[in-house]
Amino acid sequence: MAQQPQADRPGTPTGYPYVRHRQANEEYQVLANSWRYSSAFSNKLFFTVVDYDEGADVFQQLNMNSAPTFMHFPAKGKPKRADTFDLQRIGFASEQLAKWIADRTDVQIRVFRPPNYSGTIALALLVSLVGGLLYLRRNNLEFIYNKTGWAMAALCVVFAMTSGQMWNHIRGPPYAHKNPQNGQVVTMS
Repeated sequence: MAQQPQADRPGTPTGYPYVRHRQANEEYQVLANSWRYSSAFSNKLFFTVVDYDEGADVFQQLNMNSAPTFMHFPAKGKPKRADTFDLQRIGFASEQLAKWIADRTDVQIRVFRPPNYSGTIALALLVSLVGGLLYLRRNNLEFIYNKTGWAMAALCVVFAMTSGQMWNHIRGPPYAHKNPQNGQVVTMS
C-alpha cells in the first residue's frame, strides 16, 4: 500500500529531513494498526514499508526521487498518478491517509490513536511534589508568604516565555533547512 524510508538514520549530522520521516512513519503506523485491529480487517488491503537503505532498487524501479512517499498498488494494472498520495498538498495525517485509501480502494478505516498519558502523568507529578512539599513544611508555611521567592518565580516564568524557548516549543521549527538558491544545509542556533 505505501512506501516510506526508515524514520531516523543514526549518524546523520543534522537529522534533516528525517524529522519529517519520523512524523510520517508515526502517522503511517497509527493508520496501519488501526486497520490491523479493526473489526473490518481482511486481506483486501496490505501495508508495507520500504527503507531506502535496504531497498534502493525498489525506489529506482518506481522512479521515486523523494521520500517519504505513500503509494497504492491496485490489484490489477499499473499504478496511476492518483495512486501516489500528495504529501505536499494534503499532509500526512492518518485521517487524511485513511480518506485517500477509501477513495482508492473503497475500504473504510477508522483511525484509532493510542492514548497520550504524558499530561496526566505531569499533572500527577506536580500535585505530588506540591503536596509533598506542603506535608514536609506543614509546621512552617512562612515560605508561601515570601515576596522575594514569588518575585524570583515570576521572573523565571517571564524569562522563559520571552527567551524564544517557548516559541520553539510551540512552533517546533526545524533544526536545519536547505537554502533554495544553492541547496546548502543551514543550521539554526
